[in-house]
Amino acid sequence: MSTLKQQVTDEMKAAMRAKDKLRLGTIRMILSELKRIEVDERIELDDARVLTVMDKMSKQRRDSATQYDDAGRADLADLERRELEVIKTFLPQALTEQELAAIVSTAITDTGVQSMQDMGKVMAIVKPLVQGRADMGAVSKLVKEQLTG
Repeated sequence: MSTLKQQVTDEMKAAMRAKDKLRLGTIRMILSELKRIEVDERIELDDARVLTVMDKMSKQRRDSATQYDDAGRADLADLERRELEVIKTFLPQALTEQELAAIVSTAITDTGVQSMQDMGKVMAIVKPLVQGRADMGAVSKLVKEQLTG
């Protein structure tokens, strides 16, 4: 079992003892998604894949909260944001703008890319380095800015 998955399982037990329903429900949702992937693909997830799954779940929560806000459902948007905060506790610390810019600059320099047509090459290098630590939409925007500017 991956260490991150074990940490999530341990936190579920702690949430049960603390009778923290929101945290427990969110952690169970995470474990359910991890288990679904393991069963569907017949694999044991490693930490990198667990991070990818949780990153995707956090993006889904951000998108849902925005949609609920637009629809005037502040109660549901608040629930999504609270679930997002629980998911974030398992993700590595987010990168600062400066750290992210440095990673992107280094990737552009290393690949020798000079136009937007080769953006995929830069993203292929940057994505594994920032997975779970930065919003990929923001990373993509930053790569575009550096390639065009």
